[in-house]
Amino acid sequence: MKKVLLFTLLFFAVLATTNAQDTSSDYALVEQTVGYYLDGGTNRDFETLKKAFHESAKIRYLKDGVYHEANCLEFFGKMKPGEKQDRQTRIVSIDVSGYAASAKLEIEYPTFTFVDYMTLMKIDGKWLIMAKVSYARQHPAK
Repeated sequence: MKKVLLFTLLFFAVLATTNAQDTSSDYALVEQTVGYYLDGGTNRDFETLKKAFHESAKIRYLKDGVYHEANCLEFFGKMKPGEKQDRQTRIVSIDVSGYAASAKLEIEYPTFTFVDYMTLMKIDGKWLIMAKVSYARQHPAK
């Protein structure tokens, strides 16, 4: 009986360790994917940025109180190459559950900060942003 109990405990310990490794690996891959978005935008490099998005990904936002929706690749495809943008980026959080994930990002400019909420899916072993909802938070006047 002791051997069966010991074997059962050992089995579940190995299973838990394997699952934890998969989760941390997926976390790092999600971090890499949102990094393509952040670095591509900062450096005005559409080729890097587009690695982050699924071809059907949508961006949703309000501008002057009016709802807007567009395909992410078409929206960001209008990006003009140029000097590196004056902004600071930060990954606030990442949450992974199986093949689904979410990430909260902040992109700080001198007068406002974009707060981006991304939903991602793991498709054929690759994490891709499926949707982006964005909010522009104005900085208080100095």
